[in-house]
Amino acid sequence: MLETTRTYIAQITNHSEVRDVLDQCGFSASKLWNVGRYFIQERWEEDGEIPDEKDMKSELKAHERYSDLHSQSSQRVLEELAEAFTAWYNSDDDNNPPGYRKRGDRHPRSTVTWKQKGIKHDDKHGQLRLSKGWNLKDGQSDFILAEYETRPDVQVESIQQVRAVWNGDQWELHLVCKKEIPVEDAPGDKTAGIDLGISNYLAIDYEDGTSELYPGNVLKEDKHYFTREEYQTEGENGPSKRALKARRKLSRRKDHFLHTLSKCIVQRCVEEGVEKIAVGDLSDIREGDNGGPRDWGSSGNKRLHGWEFDRFTRLLEYKAEEHGILVDRVDEENTSRMCSYCEQIRDANRVERGLYVCESCETTMNADVNGAVNIRRKITQSPSSGDMSNGCVAQPGVFLFNRESGRFTPREQGVCKP
Repeated sequence: MLETTRTYIAQITNHSEVRDVLDQCGFSASKLWNVGRYFIQERWEEDGEIPDEKDMKSELKAHERYSDLHSQSSQRVLEELAEAFTAWYNSDDDNNPPGYRKRGDRHPRSTVTWKQKGIKHDDKHGQLRLSKGWNLKDGQSDFILAEYETRPDVQVESIQQVRAVWNGDQWELHLVCKKEIPVEDAPGDKTAGIDLGISNYLAIDYEDGTSELYPGNVLKEDKHYFTREEYQTEGENGPSKRALKARRKLSRRKDHFLHTLSKCIVQRCVEEGVEKIAVGDLSDIREGDNGGPRDWGSSGNKRLHGWEFDRFTRLLEYKAEEHGILVDRVDEENTSRMCSYCEQIRDANRVERGLYVCESCETTMNADVNGAVNIRRKITQSPSSGDMSNGCVAQPGVFLFNRESGRFTPREQGVCKP
């Protein structure tokens, strides 16, 4: 059995009874976010540093807005704010820092998170008791009694977190549950390597010589379109309803793409009899040698920050584990520069974005697949064999994303140079 977490969306069946108090909680979460945002701005102007979540919790725990919510709920608001500023600081210079929440809105409704100490679950009657903050206790009840309903096939147990989320029309509950699922035996004993390129191309190489490319152009196109849509409809007092709708739609499409991509790759690994997948560890790709953000150029930065490397790898890990396949993050140093045939390391070998020509052995390969082969060999000792210029390393299979079906479908094998 594999212990993992699953998030289930639940409808609140007594919504009319709890809407007002959830509105108060959402309003309080927005206000606390704004208090934290102001505190960060002041600290930034004073000493040029961004306070972390520990500093904010220590400084703001006595603030009136902090006591509006359960202590763990308030802590989560500040944690999210710290995470948002960290992501902004490590992103390219074109991005704006996190702003104030829903300025100009009389009823801002931020997501509110309850952790285990603030939750009591009555699974028999489908009820959740969510603790209120001290300032919102009205003398009649110290908690919100929310009755919920999920899909018939969902069994809610071992709740770790509950998030109240405003979906634009009403509140809904996102239940994060610990779950044990049966794990299959590994489908084989082979290995596979995955190269996550910043040009939105994912390449995978299987131990038997099969190689594939998964272009991520859909992500790039969606981000360009919906980001422009959001900026064009920005209101004077913050994002308009149309801008928020565009933002939510982009998030949903990105979620679907990443889930579909990871699911497709795991299924292909099952078909190829893979036991272990090696994935390049890109956790420090945004960091330069001096500790600051690394500059990939204006075009490279945009492509880089459109890819959510860590999130994709986490999705791949939990989907693969269900089939008994282990995902191993490996150091990918020199994997894009080294020839997977003769192992010569040379920057000039990578002629163009998708073309690798080794000056030593004259092997011509797809550059992304060459990197995937080298990553795979980090966890296996299988030697290179045969003329790689004429095989699938030079002409990999290509899987394209079909917008109508929402799936990846194979295309006929292409040439080495895209």
